[in-house]
Amino acid sequence: MSENIELNPNPIVQFLQKMPAQFTKSDIIRYIEENNIQMVNFRYAAGDGRLKTLNFVISNKAYLDQVLTSGERVDGSSLFSFMEAGSSDLYVIPRFSTAFIDPFASLPTICFLCSYFDKDGNFLETSPEHSLHKACKAFEEVTGGMEFWAMGELEYYVIGDEEPLFKATDQKGYHESTPFSKYEQFRQEAMYCIAQCGGQIKYGHSEVGNFTMDGKIYEQNEIEFLPVPVRDAADQLMIGKWVIRTLAIQYGLDVTFSPKITVGKAGSGMHVHTRVVKDGVNMYVGENGLSDVAKKVIAGMMKLAPSLSAVGNANPTSYLRLVPHQEAPTTVCWGDRNRSALVRVPLGWSGKTDMCSLANPLEEASKKTFEDKQTVEFRCPDASANVYLLMAGLVVAARYGFEMGNALEFAEQTYVSFNIHKDENADKTTTLDSLPTSCWESAQSIDSMRDIYQAHGVFSKELIDGLIKDLRRFDDKNLRNEMEKNPEIIHSLVKQFYYCG
Repeated sequence: MSENIELNPNPIVQFLQKMPAQFTKSDIIRYIEENNIQMVNFRYAAGDGRLKTLNFVISNKAYLDQVLTSGERVDGSSLFSFMEAGSSDLYVIPRFSTAFIDPFASLPTICFLCSYFDKDGNFLETSPEHSLHKACKAFEEVTGGMEFWAMGELEYYVIGDEEPLFKATDQKGYHESTPFSKYEQFRQEAMYCIAQCGGQIKYGHSEVGNFTMDGKIYEQNEIEFLPVPVRDAADQLMIGKWVIRTLAIQYGLDVTFSPKITVGKAGSGMHVHTRVVKDGVNMYVGENGLSDVAKKVIAGMMKLAPSLSAVGNANPTSYLRLVPHQEAPTTVCWGDRNRSALVRVPLGWSGKTDMCSLANPLEEASKKTFEDKQTVEFRCPDASANVYLLMAGLVVAARYGFEMGNALEFAEQTYVSFNIHKDENADKTTTLDSLPTSCWESAQSIDSMRDIYQAHGVFSKELIDGLIKDLRRFDDKNLRNEMEKNPEIIHSLVKQFYYCG
């Protein structure tokens, strides 16, 4: 435990000398008293996928204890479209394990992510965050104690004034360095702020998308997290998006997580890598490669893929990104290292060669292996998604893979070892399902599979009904045909959903 604390950038961890999962109310009060904290912020995800905020000034210890213990009331009908105004009061209660110091506040401020509770003091059944909690519980019960882990990839564009020097090559920005990458310093500072707020970050880099338009530079970046229990992964993505946007304001820059901002340029996804862990062991690793556990999870993702678009691709611009012949998937299939597939099994570390000693002759060869780093990546989501609903959907799909009688057979049927978009593979394509092409189709898909989501009490009927209603409200059933007749529709949609999620 101490080795995890030593380099942890979260100042609360350093002060208390304990990891966030062990934070108690008394710990929080002691930190506030001894560090002259003047404000408390509650932050909670609403139906639109963004963090909302409630501010408290600390005036006395009794009031501080009351706020931390009993939370506060909020209007649920203003936060969730499925709640009626006539009976919408909710409680928001802070989760102490999520405590972090606001890196942007002018006054010393401590923040918490919150859970929603109903009028009777029970978790709000329709809350996306609680739905994820229920999904995890059902997964552990069905699998005999296995735990679902995840790590997200945040892709986003940074937009600033065009510069005449060291212009990057259009659509060739992948892992570019300064001076051709203009916003590396911004990305590094964002990464450190996220880490201070509790995020476990793997790395950051510039991405493929890089172009100029109307006197502005559009530079695509990505910050990727480390695998953690899926509820923590969702919290970290929420904080990550908030940090990136808030820091952009301080830099005088614009940022968008929009799935697509113009035709012919790379869109931004929010890929999710998954892992199943039991007793500290990565269950995706088998004796001869990918394990049957991993293949069952993949089978569940394949089976539920069209309906997962309902929680992973939440507005019409999502489907401008999910078009053929791009790295974004359109066909329900999976493969090894295959970026045209919906699910990709990334290159792992199963080789027996010690690459470090080969690259560094002064190092002695080690027998240590890194097979436990293996993940399985789900590639269609984007940042329009409500992160908690997306993660809950993925856990449901993984659970269903264990409930399918023919999971391993189904995984074999949907496996591809090639680029699915090549003409010579047309025959294989006809045997595979396609992802929805609109919010309307996604709504139909989750409606047809709602029994799987509602099983074990994970997704409430009201939540799915509300989700379907929101998706159908876009009325985009014939959007692609309409765009062919009038390309200006694309610009209107991009403007409308520029700051989604």
